[in-house]
Amino acid sequence: MMKPSRSDVRIPYRMTTLSLFFIAVGLSTLSQTSLAQTKNKAAAPIKSSAAKEVVQVVKPPFALAYIDVATTASDMPGGNLMAGAAQGAQSGGGFFGALTGMAKGAIGGASDRGNVFGNTHGLGFAGGKFIDISVYTSKNPGLSEAKQLIPSVMSLGESLQLNAPVPEKPVHIPVDENPIEPTYEKPKGKISVYWGCGDTIRPGQPRSLDIATASLEDYAKFFVMRGKTTKGARSQPGHPAWPNKVDDRKVPDTASLIGQHQFVGNGIPESFKVNLGAPQDLMPAIELKQSKKEGAIALEWKSIPHARGYFFAVMGGKSDGNTGEDASGEMIVWTSSELADFGFGLLDYQSNQDIDKWIKEKVILPANATQCAVPKGIFPDGSGGMLRMIAYGSDAYFAYPPRPEDPKIAWEPDWQTKVRVKSTFTSILGGMGDMGEKSPPKKEEKKGKATDLLKSLFGN
Repeated sequence: MMKPSRSDVRIPYRMTTLSLFFIAVGLSTLSQTSLAQTKNKAAAPIKSSAAKEVVQVVKPPFALAYIDVATTASDMPGGNLMAGAAQGAQSGGGFFGALTGMAKGAIGGASDRGNVFGNTHGLGFAGGKFIDISVYTSKNPGLSEAKQLIPSVMSLGESLQLNAPVPEKPVHIPVDENPIEPTYEKPKGKISVYWGCGDTIRPGQPRSLDIATASLEDYAKFFVMRGKTTKGARSQPGHPAWPNKVDDRKVPDTASLIGQHQFVGNGIPESFKVNLGAPQDLMPAIELKQSKKEGAIALEWKSIPHARGYFFAVMGGKSDGNTGEDASGEMIVWTSSELADFGFGLLDYQSNQDIDKWIKEKVILPANATQCAVPKGIFPDGSGGMLRMIAYGSDAYFAYPPRPEDPKIAWEPDWQTKVRVKSTFTSILGGMGDMGEKSPPKKEEKKGKATDLLKSLFGN
């Protein structure tokens, strides 16, 4: 995805919190068998303690599987509406697909269908449990379909159907040979970054950037964003994936991944059986409580089993009060880090090593943390920003056969599986109050049809 040029960056007047949120996302914007499994990553060689160093030969596995696991929660009303629209558009329906998805979301997603690959990286407007899976084998690089035999606790039957997308035919796009001179509008606005939990703003904050006068060097110094999200499940030719258009079942709220999973397909070894345990299971939903405390916003949450650490990022904005051509705005970002960081690069899967490193640097909150506070005076009226929280699980690697202890013996694994786990939460800073409360549907009320919703949107 092409990044906008520096001259294109501008903060329009009266930016909504949601529009600012999407801008920031863009800026930020991979049996005997079971007993023999190992979690050692097929990478770094083992060094012998003998006088003469022996480097073990490690060959890449010819079959690979990726499993991305995510739990999302939100107290924002209309979350299912927005999530449904995104799913409809992503599934190839375009504008009308988005409308249909919006309609399905509005009636509560009564169908158990409509799951879309990539939901593990969604913005988190709607709550739910999501799994993205893909498999690849070098013995059949054009593999178009496979099956994953799953444990009964997943509540999705005996297997999942994995399908690779069909390569799209190239579309001829006529080229306009008449050059058009580009026009530029002088950017306006400011971006300010705050950081650290506490009731009051730390000395030396905020760090600000004046968009109208900033140089490329100023931008490079300002946008400090940690985050090195590693490779995970992918849906592309040669990589059968789930969910897909053939099997788009939603993951039940009661689903669990604990147990044996087997990948079956042309070119996939028969030994490809991996057993997942509790650390690789779907994490509980984040339960976050927000309360105002003399202008600051206190954040409290329940500890999540197997969480490795936590991180918060809030983004909002305000206008300078001017109108017309003189209007300008300010984007405001706060993160829970003890070091300055724009934050949005950390709101996704991270490796165990990086999480541990950033916990030591106090960029990520430790696993035993259960509270934080957004300081007073950062956001107008102490609320109104878009809040996102992540609880990091642990990534895990499984391979077979296990790595030989003798470094003179080469390691040639048949397969390797990588699993990544996280839980996220999205809200408005300060909480939704009564707006976020969901009232149970009345028994006598019938759920409306998607066509009824569309009629209400566009009239008779």
